[in-house]
Amino acid sequence: MPRMKDENEGRAFPFIRLNQRQPKPRIQGVTEIRGPYYTPMGKRYLADVLETMGDYVDALKFAGGSFSLMPRKAVRQLIDLCHFHDVSVSTGGFIERVLTHGPEVVDAYIKECQGLGFDIIEISAGFITIPVDDILRLIEKVQKTGMKAKPEVGIQFGSGGATTAGELEAEGTQDPGWAVQRAKRYLDAGAYMIMVESEGITESVKSWRTDVPAKFVNALGLEKVMFEAAESAVFAWYIKNYGPEVNLFVDHSQIVQLESLRSGIWGTKSLWGRVITYKE
Repeated sequence: MPRMKDENEGRAFPFIRLNQRQPKPRIQGVTEIRGPYYTPMGKRYLADVLETMGDYVDALKFAGGSFSLMPRKAVRQLIDLCHFHDVSVSTGGFIERVLTHGPEVVDAYIKECQGLGFDIIEISAGFITIPVDDILRLIEKVQKTGMKAKPEVGIQFGSGGATTAGELEAEGTQDPGWAVQRAKRYLDAGAYMIMVESEGITESVKSWRTDVPAKFVNALGLEKVMFEAAESAVFAWYIKNYGPEVNLFVDHSQIVQLESLRSGIWGTKSLWGRVITYKE
């Protein structure tokens, strides 16, 4: 069982200045971390992560449908532990696999997510082709349950954690303008945030497409988009170019390094002492 929260416990070394951050629930500088996928994650492992760094974690995302391999009790324990630390829980983009089973299974999936206590259902379509209007219907269905719909968009068809760079390169990339237009329609339909897939932008590419994040930010604003940052060099680039309040998705193993950059206490050569906030 997680320990009880102690309101008198403060940060170690409180005399060290940190960049000021919004308190939870944040709408800027949101950090979502990956849960079980590349490594297993049980309640004891997650408790260690959240007891030490929980103040800086806003959401945990299951990946690759990993929850469907786990005992229901274990999934619920992870979700409850996150909620204890004021961390929201996302399904990840597994719904695109569920969609291949038909509407009845989609309804059962959404109901099960609600029953387990998920806060966010990510709606991705990296491996499938689906009409935009169908995504809009899914957003509406999710929002009606009280959970948040978080569509994922990108410019790379076939994107996913196990797809090789060569396979993705053979697929080619899509028009960033079309991805932005889709994202606008999803937000207009009630989605609370857009997840921007990294493949084709900063992952599995010969050179980064830095023009693509700029298109999303210019069209939608920083608060409405979250960028996947699969490597430390990637999230350092986002912070350098968009500031510490950019929303990012990283692996759980990277939370300390990411928050060190956001807070301004550490950094690479190009960021050392240069990440600053000003609050009155």
